[in-house]
Order: sequence, then C-alpha cells, then structure tokens
Amino acid sequence: MGNFVTVYETDRLIISQLNKHDAAFMLQLVNTSSWIKYIGDRKIRTLKQAENYILKSYAKDYPKGIGLFCIRLKRSEFPIGTCGLIDRGTLPHPDIGFALLDEYAGKGYVFEAADHIIKKAKETLLIKKVCAITVEYNHRSINTLERLGLKYKKKIRLENDDEDLLYFEN
Repeated sequence: MGNFVTVYETDRLIISQLNKHDAAFMLQLVNTSSWIKYIGDRKIRTLKQAENYILKSYAKDYPKGIGLFCIRLKRSEFPIGTCGLIDRGTLPHPDIGFALLDEYAGKGYVFEAADHIIKKAKETLLIKKVCAITVEYNHRSINTLERLGLKYKKKIRLENDDEDLLYFEN
C-alpha cells in the first residue's frame, strides 16, 4: 500500500489525494510537453518546488471534499496523472481539470476518472453544475469535456492570463 489516501476507485484507477510523497511525479508531470503546451510552464524545477505546488494548488480544496487528485493505475499504484474539481473563486462553478503523463494519453483514463469524480460530487456534495476551461487548440481536452456532457458557452480570459480560453459548462 502506498503513501496516499484513496478517495475513489474505478475499474482501472485509484483516485487519491496528492501529498509530499508525490513530488517526484508532480515534477515530471508539470514538465511534460503537453502540460507546458496546454496548461503553461509553472517553472517548477525542483522536488521542493513540486511539493509546495501540490500543497498550494492541489491539496487546498481537500477539506471541502474537492481538489485535484492523483490518478493511479489500480494494478501498480503508479501515478499517471491528475484529475479533480477546483474552486478557482473566479468561475461560477467548480472547474473540472485534468492532466496526464504523455504516454498514458488516449487510453480513456481521464474520462474514467473525470466522469467518476463528477458523479460523486453530484451525489455526495450536491454540486449541480461543473465547468471547465481549456485552450482552443487542445482538441483532446475539448473532446473529453464534450463526452462528459459539458457544452461550450463562451470565450473567457482569466485574471493575470494573456490567452483566451474556451469555457464549458454542464
């Protein structure tokens, strides 16, 4: 058993809280080509920076029952990505977000995790609506959001961001 708290399980995945033991994985994830292209370079280059990023950006919402969680393969407990609901404070609803190590993309893991998280949030937290944001050129993400039942509503720009984003909502 790993050094993590399991939140949910699906057929193929363990969805767990991220913690300081996941710093090496997070360092790898935030420096993948797809993360940098679609999410942006967070300038995280050390394990300590990755650990701080987990605490500041991911674990902050765990007390509310939401947050970005680690996606692990059930058989090996190997971390392959992140998925969860974020309370940005600037969007009207919790925001579903996800990212995968490049070699695990296209295998349905993100949809499996996101679909489960959204269903559980509706059942247990009584969250009626979720939203999502993505860049216009992230076609894989757009397809996943549409499969999850979210629909494109408008273009928005977040504070301190210089790029328009597509806003989706269910």
